[in-house]
Amino acid sequence: MVNAPSSAPNGHLSALVAVLSLLLFSTSADLYWGYRDFTGQILPWWLVCFTIVGIAGKFCVPLLRAIKAGQFIREDGPQSHLQKSGTPTMGGIYVIPVGVGAALLSSGMAEQVWAASGLTVGFGLVGWWDDWQILRKKSNKGLSPKMKLILQGLLALVFCGWLTLTRSWLDLTTIDLPFGWVLPLGIFFFPLALFVILGSTNATNLTDGLDGLAAGTGAIALMGMALLIFPKDQALAKFCACMAGSYLGFLWHNRHPAQVFMGDTGSLALGGALAAIALIANMLWGLLVVGLLFVWESISVIAQVSYYKATKNEQGVGKRLFKMAPYHHHLELSGWHETKIVLVFYGVAIGLVWMAIVLLQFG
Repeated sequence: MVNAPSSAPNGHLSALVAVLSLLLFSTSADLYWGYRDFTGQILPWWLVCFTIVGIAGKFCVPLLRAIKAGQFIREDGPQSHLQKSGTPTMGGIYVIPVGVGAALLSSGMAEQVWAASGLTVGFGLVGWWDDWQILRKKSNKGLSPKMKLILQGLLALVFCGWLTLTRSWLDLTTIDLPFGWVLPLGIFFFPLALFVILGSTNATNLTDGLDGLAAGTGAIALMGMALLIFPKDQALAKFCACMAGSYLGFLWHNRHPAQVFMGDTGSLALGGALAAIALIANMLWGLLVVGLLFVWESISVIAQVSYYKATKNEQGVGKRLFKMAPYHHHLELSGWHETKIVLVFYGVAIGLVWMAIVLLQFG
């Protein structure tokens, strides 16, 4: 068991870093990048969602506790997490409606925002079903991996069908890249789109393992996408900002020590939102950059499983690349306090957004 050092960073500091970073992005958009009133159009809706979700948590968290929606902690995880057993989960049920509702209202019910909202809500419902099964069975096993993948795949196919009906073939299958490059994929666009949607949702789900980790890094990534797509699609940028504000408002109750977890309800919806934004705005390279932390978390799991299987001995026991995967658990078992890990991940997430902005401005 890893003991928390007395000098461990406070959860309030983690929340403050995430808030200040998003304010910095907003003001920089107007002052340095010449965006036309990014702060005036985006920041108010971000602030509205942040405030509503923050206040809603005061009522929803006790309600979740009252209905005994407590998290079941897996026994093979870090032993320090066992004390979190019973913390209310499914917090995404009050995060998603606020973000989606505000996004539709602020965008004038724009078609692309309806589509992004639909995919977000769809994955949120899959996550809710998974969370509900966990609570009903009183174990940490919800939907079977096969059933979850089938449902995710169906949602991805429906979304790709909408893209096909609303885009010309050339626009749909030609991927924009930095430096004016383009990548014509033709029919191969569809396997890529499915991979992006499924990969994004499962990556954010894997990242949701420490107090405030997925909510904060997700909010930063969403605001980063807002900055990248604002010049070409202001309605979708408002969707990004509304969802970022909602997840940041949730962070106020999810920071260490967490009063509530987002559950699969919130983490799958987060990945669905990011994937929808990137595909609608033709900003896949942007998602790759601002979401590189989520990618790394997934890679660490894949590498861990693959290496273990490849090094199995006659007794069927293999070696491990990391002490535990995803990578944030490796750092935790290496002696890092979870609030330190979260702060470092926030810093990396902020750096990735700046990197994406540089590529956009000078690429």
